[in-house]
Amino acid sequence: MTWAKSSAVKRTNPGLRLELGDVHAQGPRALAGTVADALRHAVRAGRLPAGTRLPASRSLAADLQVSRGVVVRAYEQLTAEGYLLARTGRGTVVGDVPATEGDPPPPSRPFVPTNPGVPALGWFPRTEWLRAMETALRELPDAELGYGDPRGHPRLRAALAAYLGRTRAVVAPVDRIVVTAGFAQATRLVAETLAAQGVTAIGVEDPGSVGVIETLRRGGLTTCPVPVDEHGLDVAALSAGDLRAVAVTPAHQFPTGAVLGPARRTALLEWAGARQAVVVEDDYDAEYRYDRSPVGALQGLAPERVVYGGSISKTLAPGLRLGWLVAPARLAAALVERKHWADIAAPVLEQVALAALIESGGLDRHLRRTAARYADRRRRLLTAVARHLPDWTVTGIAAGLHAVLVPGAPVPAAALEEMAAAGPDVGAVPLAAYRHGSAPCSGLVVGYGAATPDRIDRAVADMAARAPLRLR
Repeated sequence: MTWAKSSAVKRTNPGLRLELGDVHAQGPRALAGTVADALRHAVRAGRLPAGTRLPASRSLAADLQVSRGVVVRAYEQLTAEGYLLARTGRGTVVGDVPATEGDPPPPSRPFVPTNPGVPALGWFPRTEWLRAMETALRELPDAELGYGDPRGHPRLRAALAAYLGRTRAVVAPVDRIVVTAGFAQATRLVAETLAAQGVTAIGVEDPGSVGVIETLRRGGLTTCPVPVDEHGLDVAALSAGDLRAVAVTPAHQFPTGAVLGPARRTALLEWAGARQAVVVEDDYDAEYRYDRSPVGALQGLAPERVVYGGSISKTLAPGLRLGWLVAPARLAAALVERKHWADIAAPVLEQVALAALIESGGLDRHLRRTAARYADRRRRLLTAVARHLPDWTVTGIAAGLHAVLVPGAPVPAAALEEMAAAGPDVGAVPLAAYRHGSAPCSGLVVGYGAATPDRIDRAVADMAARAPLRLR
């Protein structure tokens, strides 16, 4: 078959054509050998990994502007050498040939994060979510499948405005809500917006979330640690500096489990008013309080001083990647602009499905069911600690998905790390890992949300076996 006849074949392999380059310019050797050399090199270099399906000979010939016979001969040569496998009905695929040229590819390892705040993913309300998705698909107009408003879909913002006002006492005008890809993206947008407006540094809780702090830094801000004790953020220590912004988790501090007390809530908002500062409120674990009703959000007391943020990562599932910001008027437009340039808009079907879930009462029902179950898992943790680590105490309020285990006497850092390694089922992490400025302290942060009762008991028993003898 000549090139003149094959030129009518549609080119469908631009990536492989770029990989092989201009085979006509690679020397005087026969074209079949040149194509074979180029493919062989790509396989050895790991750019065509084992199992990659190669295009049909006719299609690749059209892309390379050679006759089909050239590609057929190249494929036959490499099949004989073991670089390619010809399988009936499956075409030609790359064989299992290890990469030998250039730097070897890094070993492939599954990403298994250690996170004591993961919810029970098996409790995701699949039936109700499927019903909500069906509602979204049935009711969503065709025109709304476009790029959409960077603030988020109007139906979800309206549902959030009502929900947050009802459950968290948040003042949430619809036009000031920005739907985000979880609280992580919300944090980055806030950091970039503050940096663009001249804010250079932000106070962060110490100990506090490593992820939030790193995100703030990558957003252009310097982070300044502010101590946290059993009453939450130390506002007196914050006031001693010259900061104009601070990030807090007042409902359930991560990782200590403290709640920001009434006097400090008032003092923090007075500080923000006097400094014309911004409080970034991460309403972390606010929905899960087991001993009483949750305290309302800070934002409801000072909507123009607080940027409020939340997500469904703990209540439904992190993989949905849906969160939100409620912005003061002076920051709203800038946050919307940055959201637009970050990803244009959030996925529309998931937004409308969440709106339908909220409107139907499905989210409220899910929260009631799971709160009772998480409260039971927390009780199981307390029982396990009393049984296996009687000299240790569990600190923090009865809320959320994690707790802190504190020894009766200081434990060396190496011993705490060994204990944490023995408790993967509860995502155990030494408390010192969350320190950012103050001296390290003894303790373990453990999660009970994603662990079954038997695994909670077994994990605590395994950690106790690694504890110093005097503290078992």
